[in-house]
Amino acid sequence: MSVLSQPHFHDEAKAFEYLEGIVWADGVTCPHCGAVDGRVYDLSGVRGKPSKKNPEGAIRYGLKKCGECRKQFTVKVGTVFEHARIPLHKMLQAVHLIVSSKKGISAHQLHRVLEIQYKSAWFLHHRIQEAMREGSLAPFGSPGGRVEADETYIGQKKGVEKQRGGWRHKHCVVSLVDRETGVVRSFHAKGVSKSEVAQIVSDNVKREAILTTDEAHLYKRVGREFAGHDSVLHGGGEYVRGDVHTNTIEGFFSIFKRGMRGVYQHCSEKHLHRYLAEFDFRYTHREANGVNDTARATRAMQGIVGKRLTYARPDISV
Repeated sequence: MSVLSQPHFHDEAKAFEYLEGIVWADGVTCPHCGAVDGRVYDLSGVRGKPSKKNPEGAIRYGLKKCGECRKQFTVKVGTVFEHARIPLHKMLQAVHLIVSSKKGISAHQLHRVLEIQYKSAWFLHHRIQEAMREGSLAPFGSPGGRVEADETYIGQKKGVEKQRGGWRHKHCVVSLVDRETGVVRSFHAKGVSKSEVAQIVSDNVKREAILTTDEAHLYKRVGREFAGHDSVLHGGGEYVRGDVHTNTIEGFFSIFKRGMRGVYQHCSEKHLHRYLAEFDFRYTHREANGVNDTARATRAMQGIVGKRLTYARPDISV
């Protein structure tokens, strides 16, 4: 039986039950005042005010009322789904489609599959990307463990003329992968300077770890801060020397670039950080790390709380 045949993907009441089980795993909590289970009343199934389109009034699924502050709410309040007018069961379908597509799924495809407007699909995609942004600050590596670091270039900067054979007209992405855990973390390096790249590496790698890079000069000085710094000479045809290689991070870059070029095709600089979060999330929570599609979708849903986006400024989290 297909995963998408599950009840919460087709029934609105079941969709609210499913999301409540994830967001309120420890009991219902009022997002307005913080009151817990005993002081929250269930009003699910109550009909809203009648309208011309719906004289009987629409059924309010998942509706709750707080006995402390007297405010009504649903599980969507205080999450990236707040004020979303798309049926919740369709948004859950979108989450599953995005997390289970190795190279992503375009907003146009979501628009066709979910039968919603393109603008709604585009904004929904960004909401889900925001939920996938984990924002962990814990540094990578363990004593003697290897952390691979590398940079890649993609797209074209606005207002910068394309250069043949160069990279200064492109956006720079610096990524780190902890070889022990398989977790990846990516950053948009705007200046592509030694100091900026060094700061990214220094802030995100433990001093006891061994930094592993290619021969790029960007990492030579910062490499002295760690227990060791090994590099492979790609320019000389060297790609593996024992356990010294950057093949892990190169594998991540291949998935990222194929997704950006083949699926999304274009990404403006102000939204690049969110696409990086999407690819980081899927790579970190992949099958090789023991996470299947269902568990990955659940993990994404756990990240919706405390985040908001507005359509007017989708590049800024509120």
